[in-house]
Amino acid sequence: MKLHVFDREGRLVGPVETPRVIRTDAEWRRLLTPRQFEIARGKGTERAYCGTLLDNKREGVYSCVCCGLPLFASSAKFNSGTGWPSFFQPVAAENVVTVVDASFGMRRTEILCARCDAHLGHVFEDGPRPTGLRFCVNSESLAFTDQEKLATLADGAAEPG
Repeated sequence: MKLHVFDREGRLVGPVETPRVIRTDAEWRRLLTPRQFEIARGKGTERAYCGTLLDNKREGVYSCVCCGLPLFASSAKFNSGTGWPSFFQPVAAENVVTVVDASFGMRRTEILCARCDAHLGHVFEDGPRPTGLRFCVNSESLAFTDQEKLATLADGAAEPG
């Protein structure tokens, strides 16, 4: 698969050939906190206004908590008033996958990490310009890296900030 990742200088590059990340539930449980596993691997949802990254105003990148793939930039983050971190676009369209979610008697569009299939949240068509989209994401599905630390990234693996 071809995705966008960070090079050794902290620049987003790509698309470059990147292998999928596939692990068993037991392996994911060893790598994630119980809450991260429940949301990212079990398709859960954190309570509104409780996520640690909701009010984060720092400049940087939000990556997949499971595999470190860069997903969203702080420059695309906005306050949607919904209680979850919201972005009007991903860092690269290839880095997220959308699927129909018909759970709970609703029809929504689920967003997943393209590299490891982690559940991120849902995308809605009520966002701001320029896209009109609102990628509504669980904080537990993300790891944040400050802009200054991006130069230490290699091959798309983010260090939680």
